[in-house]
Amino acid sequence: MPDKMMDKPVKTFLDELASNAPAPGGGSVAALAGALGAGLISMVCNLTLGKPKYAGVQDEISVTVKVSEQLRLELTRLLEADAEAYTMLNQTMKMPRDTEEQKNTRAAAMDKALKAATDVPMKVAEACVEVMNLCPQTAEKGNANAISDVGVAILTAEAGLRSAALNVLINLGFIKDEQFVSENRKKLDTLLKGKPELRDEIYDLVVSKL
Repeated sequence: MPDKMMDKPVKTFLDELASNAPAPGGGSVAALAGALGAGLISMVCNLTLGKPKYAGVQDEISVTVKVSEQLRLELTRLLEADAEAYTMLNQTMKMPRDTEEQKNTRAAAMDKALKAATDVPMKVAEACVEVMNLCPQTAEKGNANAISDVGVAILTAEAGLRSAALNVLINLGFIKDEQFVSENRKKLDTLLKGKPELRDEIYDLVVSKL
């Protein structure tokens, strides 16, 4: 069983990303961006907990850090899952298609692999939205000395969201199941709606406090 990417040194991950290997790629980077955003939210919360100055928000921050840590772990899992799904898709593309039977077998396998490769970045997008939704109260109530980190969190989480969206869209372009494509496009549109405004709102709030 291959080593997990998250267990590798950063240099190794970046070297593999830059290589011609099928994975890691943009999908894994999207998940990593979301995980980094979640990690920053956790950091700000941990810098707030136990501080007398923030005694009035301890309960809320405690809840936030539990959620952000769940999201960080989920996005880390999805980073690995995306690499596995794309590796499987890449292998399926290489299946023989010389005979009609082979073509039919490959087509069925491609449909399954493409849908799996679509489901993972969709889950990444959903998780990134949840990370973004943690930013407003963290910016308002978290340790003011770490407020810039909330700004970085909203930017990386949105980058993860939009990057995941691109991975969903490129796969949908190859899927012939019209209902699946339609449903996933609508889901993606809902996830993306209002996020540039949320990003700007939090970014401007952070800047105003610097």
